Amino acid sequence: MHSQHLYPLPHRRLSNTMIGYLNLVTLVASIPIIGAGLWLAHGSAAVTCESALQTPLLAIGFIVLLISLAGFIGACYHVTWALWLYLLAMLLLVLALLGITVFGLAVTAGGGGGRQVPGRPYREFRITDYSAWLQRHVEVDRYWRAALACVVGSRACPRIAAWTPLDYLQHNLTPIQSGCCKPPTSCTYNEQGIPIAAPAQDEEDCYRWNNAPSVLCYQCDSCKAGVLEQVRRDWHTITILNVIVLVLLIAIYSCGCCAFRNARRADYTYGGMSSKTNPRWDYFWSRWWNGHREQLY
Repeated sequence: MHSQHLYPLPHRRLSNTMIGYLNLVTLVASIPIIGAGLWLAHGSAAVTCESALQTPLLAIGFIVLLISLAGFIGACYHVTWALWLYLLAMLLLVLALLGITVFGLAVTAGGGGGRQVPGRPYREFRITDYSAWLQRHVEVDRYWRAALACVVGSRACPRIAAWTPLDYLQHNLTPIQSGCCKPPTSCTYNEQGIPIAAPAQDEEDCYRWNNAPSVLCYQCDSCKAGVLEQVRRDWHTITILNVIVLVLLIAIYSCGCCAFRNARRADYTYGGMSSKTNPRWDYFWSRWWNGHREQLY
């Protein structure tokens, strides 16, 4: 009996090894989460300065990283309380990532996509095509000012400032360029720049447009719609990544729970009364193996 406490039991050692490998997998899984948050902050998504998912993704990514390291240490050094803490933290992490994924699907699933402009390769967007939450988000002045500052800072409009009418017939536009850098295609202006034909749905934007580089259509509803379309596309991409990581984390958490349960069952079976009254099928094999292994040392 004394030798059973000197050396790790086979089931416990196997379970700890499994938990260690699982933590290595979660450690690797944290990399795409952190990468997605950084992409939202510095990649093509940075044009909208949309931090509604950027900050939570970065936080969850680094939390996964720290939890994986803690679980790895707990598994290697047989620290039971660390494994309990690891499993609890993993559960909270899965719930948090699930909440972000469901939220992202809810606000981006319906609407969007824009309308193809006849005879043009680009699409135009209307703010009424997006979810009520996204519409309210851009209507709040402090959010829109921050997003507009990023749109201007991205220099999306100066890239097409020298385009001719022929260029608009041949080249595609990003949602930001389509909504913020030009008036709606349906607007018609005279030589003085005064609208002479403005459809009802675009009338206000036709009058908001100004050819000054600092004005353009930055205050148009079409610009807000272009920002929302860019947000919708970015969130859709991130949501797909979240679903993949979420499925992986749930599978890892389930395996970790099974491994931890087997480790505790092995401790109880070999160290308590159960081994005498109702031994498991591998009880005698384990005693023989532990005894011979002790002789080798």
